[in-house]
Parts: sequence; C-alpha cells; structure tokens
Amino acid sequence: MSVDRVEETEGLKENEALTAAASVRYYSIAPGFRVNVRSGPGTSYSVVRVLPEGSKVPIYCQTPGTSVTGPYGTSNIWDNISNSQYISDAYVQTGSDGYVADRCS
Repeated sequence: MSVDRVEETEGLKENEALTAAASVRYYSIAPGFRVNVRSGPGTSYSVVRVLPEGSKVPIYCQTPGTSVTGPYGTSNIWDNISNSQYISDAYVQTGSDGYVADRCS
C-alpha cells in the first residue's frame, strides 16, 4: 500500500480502512517479460527494481507519463504499484486501454 493511500485511510474506522485496502486489485504482467519499476512515471526516472516474469501487481493509482510501447500496445499511463514505484501500463494486463484506477494526486 502506498504511503499516500495509508494517509488517506488514517482517519477512517479500522474496518473501513480494511475495506479500502481489500478493494485493491492485482493485475498480471505480460507473460515472458521482466518489467522495470521506476521511481516516477516515465523512462527518465531511475530503475528501482525489476519485476520477475509472472509477477502480479496492485495498482493503487495511475498517472500520465512517458509514452511506452509494450505487449499491450502503446500507452502513456503509468501504474503506481508501491510508494514511489511505477510501471508502464503497456506491460500490465488490465483489460483496458484506459484508466482502471483513480488518478494519482
């Protein structure tokens, strides 16, 4: 869970916070790909780690950034998968060419 998301739920009752955390959906990375996780929404940001083949990731929020071409087309959408960690949506099987989560603030 990203720090932004944790801060948003601090004022909620415990079971409301658990419901908010439980609503995060996990998505598969394209088969056969290792995906760079970057510190921001674009290819100019540093690589902080690499996801292994077969990974599934949560998407806490999405934001526009550098346009990337991958196995699921060309997209400028970047998925926030952890605190200050982003991957290009072009490598994530979301079933949509658009946004599937709230925009990052």
